Amino acid sequence: MRHIRRVLELSAVLALSLLCSAAAEQDAPETHLGKGYEALRLDRYDAAVDECRAALRLNPKLVMRAQFPLAVALFELKKTEDARKEFEAVRQAIGDHPNVSYYLGRLDLLDRNFAGAARHFTQAVAKPPFPDTAYYLGFACFEQGDLAAAEKWLNVAVQANPRDSVAQYQLARVYRKEGREDEANKAFALSTEIRKRDADESQLRAECAKKLDEGPREEAHAVCQRLFDPNDPERLTALGTIYGQHGDLEAALEPLQKAAQLSPQSPQMQYNLAFTYYRLNRLEDARAPLADALARWPDLFPLNALFGAVLSKLGEDLPAYRSLRRAHELNPQDPGSSEFLYSVTLTLAKKSQDAHAYSDALRYLDEALVLRPLDPGPHRSKAEIYAITGHSSDATAEQQKADLLKKDARPIP
Repeated sequence: MRHIRRVLELSAVLALSLLCSAAAEQDAPETHLGKGYEALRLDRYDAAVDECRAALRLNPKLVMRAQFPLAVALFELKKTEDARKEFEAVRQAIGDHPNVSYYLGRLDLLDRNFAGAARHFTQAVAKPPFPDTAYYLGFACFEQGDLAAAEKWLNVAVQANPRDSVAQYQLARVYRKEGREDEANKAFALSTEIRKRDADESQLRAECAKKLDEGPREEAHAVCQRLFDPNDPERLTALGTIYGQHGDLEAALEPLQKAAQLSPQSPQMQYNLAFTYYRLNRLEDARAPLADALARWPDLFPLNALFGAVLSKLGEDLPAYRSLRRAHELNPQDPGSSEFLYSVTLTLAKKSQDAHAYSDALRYLDEALVLRPLDPGPHRSKAEIYAITGHSSDATAEQQKADLLKKDARPIP
């Protein structure tokens, strides 16, 4: 799952804005991108491959937004030859990039091409795209017999993530190979201790969840706060998520706030914090992390959908409409964002009608009918506008459509 978050972040950071039509196009590249990103998030890699390829057929220039996620989905499916072909095509299009070098190194490791892996990870580690880049470089160096380089990069890895038991274990192997038995034994022991700590933490998370459901909140907090680590955003996020899932939203705020501060480059952590504020109806507090996140990642459906919902509740209808329409373009199948968009679109239609901006009102009503074609309400509003503006035949036609839809919607006695 961590690889998918990387793909979503990278795709959004490097995204170029596309010009969109007033109505969502069902076969637009962005529609397929939205579906593809959602499929990646859910580990549905076959679907992600299909959607990314569909986006590329419509716009072959979407190299980082579609071809790179396609390559990663193929990598996760263990279709290594196809994945390498796509990664190489991305590199040919954009030049050397740390993210591409990282995945090419991972593919080299699978092929046991340790020299190629070391070369690719060396390119990537100059600006390490992912936290485990140094670990994989150290592992590749070890397998080549370059113990000095292996020790160097594995030490970088354990310094970056002291809770990584695998990196500690690999470092112990290096020490043993170098004849440094005491240091090897200490590293092996530390690796074992970290694994045990992780197992204990998993048990503690289960106990925390149980206490939140069964016991007084004060007792639950005494257990759950043992998970609080002010320097570990992943652990903080896990704690905040447990609190949120069990209805203790106020308690969720502190760990999620800290996690968002520690990882400003993570859209997921900004979303987690904003969503908790939203559930607490602290809408102004929710606005800030979402606005900042969308400035970096304008193509992510969850950010657009939640921002639109926040703005809608704040009464900022036009910005809400823009954000929700963007969300709908990225994921037309999501019922929640579509419902918000429909409501905001009708509100803007009514405001335009009251301001005698009848052409704008009609445009909004047409968009509402695309979202809910069986709702008689927009047809009635169009009939009113046509009657006011002297288009009697159009008014009659729209009223007839509204009456027919209302009649069809009546329950059968």
